[in-house]
Amino acid sequence: MLRLAPALLWFGLAAVVALPLATAPAQERARQRSPAPQAAKLSFVGLADKAQVPGKLTVRFAITGMDVAPAGQAKRNAGHHHLLIDTELPPLDRPIPSDFNHIHFGGGQTEAEIALSPGRHTLQLLFADHDHVPHDPPVMSERITVEVATEAPEKPRSTAAPGARVFFVDLADGATIPARSRIRFGSEGITLTPAGTASPNGGHHHLLVDTELPALDREIPSDFNHLHFGRGQTEVELSLAPGEHTLQLLMGDHEHVPHDPPVMSDRIRVRVVADGSVASATPPQATTGGGRARTTSPNDAALYFIYPKDGETIFPTSTIRFGLRNMGVAPAGVAKPNTGHHHLLVDAEPPAFDRPIPADLNHIHLGGGQTEYRLTLPPGRHTLQLLLGDENHVPHDPPVASERITVTVMPGGPRAARRR
Repeated sequence: MLRLAPALLWFGLAAVVALPLATAPAQERARQRSPAPQAAKLSFVGLADKAQVPGKLTVRFAITGMDVAPAGQAKRNAGHHHLLIDTELPPLDRPIPSDFNHIHFGGGQTEAEIALSPGRHTLQLLFADHDHVPHDPPVMSERITVEVATEAPEKPRSTAAPGARVFFVDLADGATIPARSRIRFGSEGITLTPAGTASPNGGHHHLLVDTELPALDREIPSDFNHLHFGRGQTEVELSLAPGEHTLQLLMGDHEHVPHDPPVMSDRIRVRVVADGSVASATPPQATTGGGRARTTSPNDAALYFIYPKDGETIFPTSTIRFGLRNMGVAPAGVAKPNTGHHHLLVDAEPPAFDRPIPADLNHIHLGGGQTEYRLTLPPGRHTLQLLLGDENHVPHDPPVASERITVTVMPGGPRAARRR
């Protein structure tokens, strides 16, 4: 079983879940450090020092003055995030270690769902270049302390109908599968409902990887060994290290608590074989008649505004900030599975999904991997929407788009704008 201590981390139902994390060599030689702008700033979004937090929380990162680019992609004034949990800063002239205290987001991720054990923990963000080496000067957040309450109490269990069952689709005990496989699951006699939606005889899937059943009277953990499908998903693309692994399905109710009686599959064993072409292969493509090939995206990917929110009043010049869940950020021209770059649609309807997104004043491309944009708008009402595009600026299949929001721009000039 893969144990994550003192902190447990889950990349929020990423379409590709990697097990286990690679570990950096014990001794790394000193490396040349990439320069960083003096004004670059790295910070947590909505998480303050000395905060009281639940054992499971989503941590979001914001970088200003630099771009986000995946590991391995050398790009000036760019890098990717690392989250340091309960540890001091590593040597700044060597690659950041990769272990349970130094979490890498080399795919360009800008958030993660982590699970922390009860007690006090420290968190710090550290930006690094394509080789995982911190910049010069280092770009890092303040080191904050958070407090997790004691273990959650027992929870009442929802009743499951007699005969309700959950099962793997086309995957039998003893099967041999590639390192990257699409795992499908089904259910009978129980209604599939998303997390947070209470429904009689309803629930959603959880996939247990290389672990025993959790306590049945508490919320199912959320980590590398317990994968939640709280939006009602019935499949996942899973990456496993070569070797023997166990898989089991367990249904949970609206609060992720197993039913009474528990609705679970048999625990099966699979043999994973190495496939060197998988990691380097380009993402699968979906074609549409008359248009461009579209890169597939995870069904649970989500694109959203951090600022502003729908209905807000903003200054004529405001910094628009955006987040991406369950995918990573990669600059235009970089083909990497489950990644893309942002486009900001201003006062425009969504474009055709099988063609490159236009580039004009209404369709702003952020092909450098930016996660924010300083926008100037005339006073009045405007609509904003985010749309992710692949390396060729073509929307994914299914498209990854935010809700279309409306904002009101107040009258004012540069003096007002500078207040943000």
